[in-house]
Amino acid sequence: MKAVRIQKFGGPEVLRLEQVEPPRPSPGEVLVRVQAAGVNPVDAKIREGEFPLIGQSQLPIVLGRDVCGAVEAINGSATNLRVGDTIFALLDWHLGGYAEYARVATALCCPKPSTLDAQHAAAVPLAALTAWQGIFTHGKLKAGQTVLIHGGAGGVGHFAIQLAKHFGAHVIATASKANIAFVTSLGAHTVFDYQKSNFEDIGKEVDVVFDLVGGETRKHSWNVLKPAGILVSTVGMPDEKTANSLGVRCAGYMAEPNREQLDKIAGLIESGKVVVTVSKSFGLKQAAESHRALENDHPRGKLVLSI
Repeated sequence: MKAVRIQKFGGPEVLRLEQVEPPRPSPGEVLVRVQAAGVNPVDAKIREGEFPLIGQSQLPIVLGRDVCGAVEAINGSATNLRVGDTIFALLDWHLGGYAEYARVATALCCPKPSTLDAQHAAAVPLAALTAWQGIFTHGKLKAGQTVLIHGGAGGVGHFAIQLAKHFGAHVIATASKANIAFVTSLGAHTVFDYQKSNFEDIGKEVDVVFDLVGGETRKHSWNVLKPAGILVSTVGMPDEKTANSLGVRCAGYMAEPNREQLDKIAGLIESGKVVVTVSKSFGLKQAAESHRALENDHPRGKLVLSI
C-alpha cells in the first residue's frame, strides 16, 4: 500500500510517500481502508522530533492520528460492526493514518455521522476529543460558567466554542481580525482580536481558560481567572506555583481515544448542533504541502488528506 512515513525527524520535506506492506490487524482490531485522514499540529511535532512519546528508535513511522474509512476485515468479535461499515476514529499512538490502510482498535470505531463526507469526518476525532476533554473532563465547565478559549478559529478551538455554547456556557474567544466573524458564527459571545485588543480587560470573570496557544497569551491569562478557576492547556503543563500563588488551578493534558465521548460528539454533529470546518483537503502525495499549510497559513478549522 501507499503510506506517508518519516525515516528521520525534520521539516515537511522528510514526509515521504512510500510503498509498504499493509498492516495486519491484531486481535481486537479492524483493518480500515482509509478514505481521509486528519492533519493535526501534533503530527508536525512528531515529524520534528519534539513529541516525547515518539523517539528515534521508533522510526520509520506512518504519521496521522485520526481517520475515516471502510472496515475491510475484523480480527475477533465486534459487536455492531461489520465489514463494509464506514467508521471514524482516533488511533492509538503507535498506529498511523496517512496511508491507504490502517489498523484501528475495534473498541474505538465509531459510525461515521451520516451528515458528513469522509473528509469532514476525518477532521473530527482528535480535535473534537481534545476540545471535549479540555473543557469538560479537565475544566469541569458547567452551564452558566464562563470560558475563555484562545485560538478559537483553529481545529480544536472551533469545536470547543460550539461544545461550550451548546452546554450553556458563556463563551469568550480570541482570534485574528480575519477570523472574528467566523468565530462569532460558531457561537462565541465575545471575540477579542489578539493582535489589537487586550482580553485582560474582562477582569476576573472567567471560570475556565482553555489555552491552545501558550507563551505570552498563557502568561496573561492567569489575570482573568476567578478564585478557584482553572487554566487548562494543550501546549504543556502550566506552572503550578503560579496557580497556587493566585488561588487558582491548572491542568495540562493530551487527548486520549474515547469511543463514548466521540459517540456523543457524533450525535451533536448529526443533529446540526456542531458543524465541522475543513479549510482545505490535500492528496496523500501532498502531505508535505499540508504540513507547510498547517504551520504557515493558520487555517480555519482543519486540514485533511483525501486518500
